[in-house]
Amino acid sequence: MGSAGSSGSAGSLRGRSLPWGDALLSAVAGVGWAFVGMGVAAALGVHLVGADARGSLGALTAAVVALAVGGSVSPSVDMSAFGMTGGEAHVAFQATPLGVSLVGAVLLGWFFLRSLRVTGGGGSGRELALRAGVLVVLFGAGVLGLSWVGRGVVTLDGGALGLRRVSGGGSGGWLGGLVSDRVGDLAHANVAIRFVVDAVPTLLGGLGWCVGVLIVALLASRRTSLPPGWEIVQRVVRPAVSAVVTVLLVAVVAGLAAAGYAAIGDDHPRRIAGAALLGAPNGAWVAVPLGLFVPWDGRAGGVLRMVLPDPVGQFLTDSPGRPVTVGRLAELDGRVWLLAVAAGLLMLAAGVLTAVRTPVGARRLVLWCGVRLGVATGVALPLLVWLTRTSVDASVSVLGFDAFGTGVELRGRVGVAVVVGVVWGGVAGVLGAGVVGRRAEKGGGAVVPGAAAGPYSPSRPYRAPNPDTNPYLRLPEVPPGAGSDDVSGAPTVASPTLPPPPRRRPQGPSGQGPPPPPPPKPGG
Repeated sequence: MGSAGSSGSAGSLRGRSLPWGDALLSAVAGVGWAFVGMGVAAALGVHLVGADARGSLGALTAAVVALAVGGSVSPSVDMSAFGMTGGEAHVAFQATPLGVSLVGAVLLGWFFLRSLRVTGGGGSGRELALRAGVLVVLFGAGVLGLSWVGRGVVTLDGGALGLRRVSGGGSGGWLGGLVSDRVGDLAHANVAIRFVVDAVPTLLGGLGWCVGVLIVALLASRRTSLPPGWEIVQRVVRPAVSAVVTVLLVAVVAGLAAAGYAAIGDDHPRRIAGAALLGAPNGAWVAVPLGLFVPWDGRAGGVLRMVLPDPVGQFLTDSPGRPVTVGRLAELDGRVWLLAVAAGLLMLAAGVLTAVRTPVGARRLVLWCGVRLGVATGVALPLLVWLTRTSVDASVSVLGFDAFGTGVELRGRVGVAVVVGVVWGGVAGVLGAGVVGRRAEKGGGAVVPGAAAGPYSPSRPYRAPNPDTNPYLRLPEVPPGAGSDDVSGAPTVASPTLPPPPRRRPQGPSGQGPPPPPPPKPGG
């Protein structure tokens, strides 16, 4: 009977027509709000840092959104515009404004999950694929529009780039003086950097970004129903993935709070607010792997080293070629060890959340939490390292001589992040399950997640039963000579209770029946 009913329900799902109209409307709403949210975040961040004063706000916003969804932007500098024949300039940029990415991912994932909840859990795998496919196609169309809007010019002051300091040196003979003079001309001019959003790389990156967001949203949501046959995802994958996503969002909130605290006493709070809006997840998600002892490789030189927070910028400037680790940064500032403590607490919180949300029996809880969280962290940590990689280079050469150069590069070791993630996740999962298990034992009647419902069972009392303090546990006193079952001699009972005697009715004069009623009084 059960197999026949399940096969019948599966057949009805397969036979039901796909909701094309609802899927299209949901996808339009999700993609539209995602681009609106990313556009507002990018425009506000660009405005707060003051970049719109040197270029078109619309073009810069489109370029930032393109980078946020995994696209590519190609900058270039035309030296002939300054009359510098024989001069060359090189600009390379590789970074992802994860603050804008996070806004778009939250909106896109929320609308996608909402469209799935409308089905009430009766949707099939074909319907899930339809809704995801329509959304991805519409998102790709929106990404193509970025390549059309994202074209502009950014004008920079040559003195702000440090070219005036470079042009100050006139040594090196007549050739060195010539180079210094030509760079001096550039130092007093405005440097125009053209940029364009690359259509094909941005389209491919945007499609991959959209698919990744939908997968993470589907795996992290614990309240969205899945198609029949996907129960293993609900029981095995979702508890650990949702725990990891939760602690990463907490890390972002902590980064925003730190940026707000730094902006209070700074001379340029608007710049800090704009930088936090664009890149708070970048800093937070670099700090988490670094606090878990994942080494980073990097370099910093020129004016761009100021974009790195201390003591990272100081370490890369003073110790080029050495890996960045918590121990080496702590030699410059001992407060860096707090980063390792915070990262460890985040992992312990992820272990507790995984244990609470894992629907397995108590005997297998510890092992399963460690394995699942280890796998989830082993995937998430290298993904964070890959997303937060940064590389910015700018150089100017005149007559074959390097007149100016600045750059920043920071890359984590992905292979090490995999191993570190598995180890930290496994340990945190076991510790978290142990904490939950001890609390369940201390609470007595605590419910084990996923345990089958049953009859009421009273919880274990907090103290041993004591008749001296609990009158309900006292037995009545039995008088001497009475049996053990005779409780009539208890202090609260005087004697056995007898029924009352029957009440005699009054009789008439003849002894038969009740007396007649009295005669009525005169006058009525």
